[in-house]
Amino acid sequence: MTVDCPPDCEFLLEARKHDKAVPVDAAAIPNQDVRVTEELVAENEGLVLHLADALVKAAEASPAVVDYDAREALDAAIRTYRTRESGLYYESLPENPLAAGLARAVLDAAEEFRREETERLGMTRTRDSAVLSVLVFLQHFELDRNNGRRRGRAFLHALRWLYPSGSGGDSEGTSSLVLP
Repeated sequence: MTVDCPPDCEFLLEARKHDKAVPVDAAAIPNQDVRVTEELVAENEGLVLHLADALVKAAEASPAVVDYDAREALDAAIRTYRTRESGLYYESLPENPLAAGLARAVLDAAEEFRREETERLGMTRTRDSAVLSVLVFLQHFELDRNNGRRRGRAFLHALRWLYPSGSGGDSEGTSSLVLP
């Protein structure tokens, strides 16, 4: 029997503590050519949290969304930003409608972040390369947190706790993003 627990279900949270990590072959990790450092993530923490928030909100809007949909969405968003680096503006969306909705939400959130930054500062500091690196960071985080279950949402639930607003995180308004 399968039960869909809400992300804050005490039994689900306890079960997450006992999830076994799914080994990931280092050679199979995608986008290894994109450098993602602790400094880069720290410098772009606002963007990380904004994109994570958008991904979680889009996923919560459709109860059928699972981690593998998020994986497809992040892959499509990364392809979109890779083409931007070449000077083309071509949007890649997955055929899977759930993943396409997530990808659209993430791409829109990146543009919204840059637009708000421009309004606040009079210019945008966030380059396409930074957005690409943050997307790759989220992709690698998904690979790390995905428990390998077909209908698993371990990654999406982990994202809920990365940001202070929305349905997860702490109530003090400070970031709960922890870097090793």
